[in-house]
Amino acid sequence: MNRFAYTLLIRLLTPGLLAWMAWRARRSGGAWGVFSGERFGRYSGSSPLQKPVWVHAVSLGETRAAQPFIRALLDQGDQVLLTHMTVTGLAEGARAFADDIARGQLVQQWLPYDFPGSTRRFMAYYQPKVGVLIEREVWPNVLAAARQAAVPMMLVSARFSDHALRQSLRIGSVMRQAYASFSVVYAQTLQDAQRLEQAGAQAVRVSGNFKFDVSLSQKCIQAGRQFAAALPRKMLTIASTREGEDALFIQAISRQIKRAQVQGRDLSQEVLFCLIPRHPQRFDEAAGLLQQAGLAFERRSLLHQQVESSEVAARLCADATVLLGDTLGEMPRYYAASQVAIVAGSFLPFGGQNFIEACAVGVPVVVGPHTRNFEQAVVDAIDEGAAIRCADADAALQMALQLLDEPQRLSRMAKAGEHWVQKHAGAVARVVSSLARLR
Repeated sequence: MNRFAYTLLIRLLTPGLLAWMAWRARRSGGAWGVFSGERFGRYSGSSPLQKPVWVHAVSLGETRAAQPFIRALLDQGDQVLLTHMTVTGLAEGARAFADDIARGQLVQQWLPYDFPGSTRRFMAYYQPKVGVLIEREVWPNVLAAARQAAVPMMLVSARFSDHALRQSLRIGSVMRQAYASFSVVYAQTLQDAQRLEQAGAQAVRVSGNFKFDVSLSQKCIQAGRQFAAALPRKMLTIASTREGEDALFIQAISRQIKRAQVQGRDLSQEVLFCLIPRHPQRFDEAAGLLQQAGLAFERRSLLHQQVESSEVAARLCADATVLLGDTLGEMPRYYAASQVAIVAGSFLPFGGQNFIEACAVGVPVVVGPHTRNFEQAVVDAIDEGAAIRCADADAALQMALQLLDEPQRLSRMAKAGEHWVQKHAGAVARVVSSLARLR
């Protein structure tokens, strides 16, 4: 398929695609602007930025991954245009860069749909001096418009699975041309680099993963550790659960509590389980599942509204078996309050979620079998002794509880995780240096 055929196809599919986007927006909540002018590259007034560095981070995960890179750009005085496709990515960018947005150094915008006219108008309006796509967002007409506007493009912290390679090769020349149009590609691993070259990318280098350069809020970490110190029991965090995983872990918690009761123990007095759904639209759903299971729980959002003190918050959790992590931007706090973390998104075939933050805080990690999005990182972390893989939710919870009873092993894993993250840092500096040569 060439780019003409690709464009014709997406035009034919447009009514269905827009209907799907509108349905997704209604289901997820938030202002998606599905039919807004910005989604079609139509803007009013003049651009608020002058020759910005354009960074595209499609959704929540990519926005979080891009934060240290964007911070480096802002710190060296660049103006930044930050684009997204989802409302969760937009919300995370607004939270992380609130001060920079307020003073006009960073502007957020929707990436327009991949139509030739929309993408040309986008380039003409913002006139970026360079464009940077995070991880894997490759749109043929966006890249063609950048080529026509003489905007050099980079694909950075790129991950590219065997499945993505097969899909790209099936689509044909349109994707090969798109990958070939990048001025430079920085892959996370050698395996990613080799697959990207097979897909058509040139000038591919290995920089590592931006997530290793994570800059975590020390205020959040300190608050989490204060909460842990005030809590008269240990905390076990189950982070980034995706659809269907909440139920699996709630059932696993119930089974472990019943098993402990048979042994004459009250597990809920020994451990506070912290359940953190990946997406905010599922917070209420998770609360309903906890209620149906008969598990006493507190919502972190309500605690946050009621009290500022970690000590008071810990006392308010005294009767809770589960703390429902229904807030955004507080993951370092949750990890810092925990002795062990199960990182979900990997117990059903979603490909896994970022577990590097937990290692950076010094928290031992348990993951599931489905980790294709982070496979090399998972293998490396396991080899370093920072992580353990389990086959299912029940096994993961049992392993995490076992680790709580082995403080020396927990300490070794925590130190291994911190060392592993420090050893792999530096991807941001390598990409910022390369970007300077493209301007």
